Amino acid sequence: MAKVKHFLKFSDLNIDELSYIFKRAAIIKANYKNYKRTWTLEDRTLVMIFEKASTRTRLSFEAGMNQMGGSAVYLNTRDSQLGRGEPVEDAAQVISRMSDVVMIRTFEQDIIERFAKNSRVPVINGLTNEYHPCQILADIFTFIEKRGPIEGKRVAWIGDSNNVCKTWIQAAELLNFELNVSTPKGYEIEPNDIDNKNNFFHYEDPMDAAKDADILTTDVWTSMGFESENKERLKDFASWQVDKEMMGVAKKDVLFMHCLPAHRGEEVTGEVIDGPQSVVWEEAENRLHVQKALLEYLLLGKQ
Repeated sequence: MAKVKHFLKFSDLNIDELSYIFKRAAIIKANYKNYKRTWTLEDRTLVMIFEKASTRTRLSFEAGMNQMGGSAVYLNTRDSQLGRGEPVEDAAQVISRMSDVVMIRTFEQDIIERFAKNSRVPVINGLTNEYHPCQILADIFTFIEKRGPIEGKRVAWIGDSNNVCKTWIQAAELLNFELNVSTPKGYEIEPNDIDNKNNFFHYEDPMDAAKDADILTTDVWTSMGFESENKERLKDFASWQVDKEMMGVAKKDVLFMHCLPAHRGEEVTGEVIDGPQSVVWEEAENRLHVQKALLEYLLLGKQ
């Protein structure tokens, strides 16, 4: 049996594969907008396993698989044997014999790694505590649509060193752009999360990180699983809000991105997220199209 290709973190794909997926996503999106079928996944089944709640991940994968001619099955760990203590390895053996591709949204990266090791079909990371690779695929695809190649550009990440930030680090190394990160003290990126320091720069002052940025991006200050820290985080992150002043030090045509859901008045002002330089709704939609290209590539290779 040929080696199965998984997408558990952004660096699981190389630059040629990523370039292909971005180009293919543009074709698939154009076809969809023009009511042209792209049914390359007809008769194929995606199983979606959720341990963490979701809006965009479920909708984009389920709708996307349907639009490619296939079908999607939703499993919540609370409603399956996984939630009753069935070993991940056993579940992977069974589920992968009844489906063609699996997407998992869970807590520890170790869970998805163990599942993939025992799966006969491709496994996609729909989000873990450590990484959110599908989100960054959509973000970069959105930038390419709006501004062209991301190579050599400057991305500023303002806020928490969470799973989205860690995925931006992998993307910067692979696609050769500069990533400026600013986090409050105590929330810095761990050194072992940075493989290539040539593309990564840390700034104590978020205004310095935002200077001349092509993309200014952030996320909620309190990610899922850290709710008990919310009060403390609101205080610690108070100076890391993306506002009009911060946008003003970036490039004139800077794009604001956010993976959503957003808390207006916390990590971003309403003026910025609802303003003319915000592409958050395009980002959200592009999860659908870029994931269709990813599903097709993992199942069928280049078309």
